Amino acid sequence: MVVRREVLGDAHVDRATAQMTEFDADFQTFITEGAWGSVWARSQFTKRERSIVTLALLAALGQDEEIAMHVRATRNTGATKEDIREALLHVAVYAGVPAANHAFKIVKKTFAEMDQASQAAQ
Repeated sequence: MVVRREVLGDAHVDRATAQMTEFDADFQTFITEGAWGSVWARSQFTKRERSIVTLALLAALGQDEEIAMHVRATRNTGATKEDIREALLHVAVYAGVPAANHAFKIVKKTFAEMDQASQAAQ
């Protein structure tokens, strides 16, 4: 849970936890332990590197909501806009231009939302 909070932020994890029901409790435990406790906690990649790889995979698979969530997480992982652009260029070559094109749209929209939220907070 520590790594999940470090990457996604307390607000996101608190929302996910508050929305958890008996139906999906086992799934939430599985992703917390498997993804965040095992894979994301490994030392071979930095959190920045894991962000880049994760975004490329999500884009290739067309996982729109997850792309936006992980773009927001880059505030915590250190992955830059340039890192994301490079990852999406790889997606274009290895998974197809339509997948990368769609991901670029999601990323741009998410960055605009993040910028608006940042300006509103000032």
